[in-house]
Amino acid sequence: MWESLILGAAQGIVEWLPLSSEGVIFLIKANFFPGSGVEEILKQALFLHFGTFLAALVYFRKEVSHLVRTLFKYPQENLANRKLLHFLIVTTIISGILGYFLYELTQKIPAENMTAQAITLVVGFLLLMTACVQFRAQKLEKKDFRDYTRINKFDNILLGLAQGAAAFPGLSRSGLTVSALLLRRFEEQTALKMSFLMSLPLVLAGNILLNLEKFNLSPENLLALGASFIFGLLTIKFLLKLAKKMNFAVFVLIFGLLTIAAAFI
Repeated sequence: MWESLILGAAQGIVEWLPLSSEGVIFLIKANFFPGSGVEEILKQALFLHFGTFLAALVYFRKEVSHLVRTLFKYPQENLANRKLLHFLIVTTIISGILGYFLYELTQKIPAENMTAQAITLVVGFLLLMTACVQFRAQKLEKKDFRDYTRINKFDNILLGLAQGAAAFPGLSRSGLTVSALLLRRFEEQTALKMSFLMSLPLVLAGNILLNLEKFNLSPENLLALGASFIFGLLTIKFLLKLAKKMNFAVFVLIFGLLTIAAAFI
């Protein structure tokens, strides 16, 4: 029960940070609750994402409602809504294909290579990669910001690939997608909102196609899902505000270095 509560709470908090929630789940499992295989941990991480999916769905309910309405009244909707809907559909398809390939590839890693030290080192180095992308995005001049009406085909492809790459544990989905959107000159709050909206169809589809067996109503699963939802809902507003004030690239860099150092302790 403690494992379910801790993993659910970790997912709920980390999902909105530019850290890999899958990587954090791997770290917790490897160092505190060992004994699970790579496939089992990946499926558990995907299941926990459903809790933060529900939290994001509640928090962005107005935006989601507008997108659903656009889906059924596409010709009558304004250009911004149509562009955003098209963006979400295309990025979901691209990231779904790439993510599935990486998901299958990760499962083929020999179990004997997935020691706690190896997992910790890999996650640490991938966090450093995420930090590098964010530092690069921050160097751009903050001018000529783009909005939904200026989304183009290259944005669709780039963001689809960025989100799909995060299927590898240790690469942050929100960190990569927000950084890519900043590189494409979207304003920070627009980038955050687009990144979180991108996650909704992918998490839903991933759980339906890859993880239906996890949806048994055992007390442990219900506790983990509930913790992920509650902590996600409690922290999303706070962390979105914090993102305006805090240099998350520095935060990810420090966390990555500490993670690598921890592997040798």
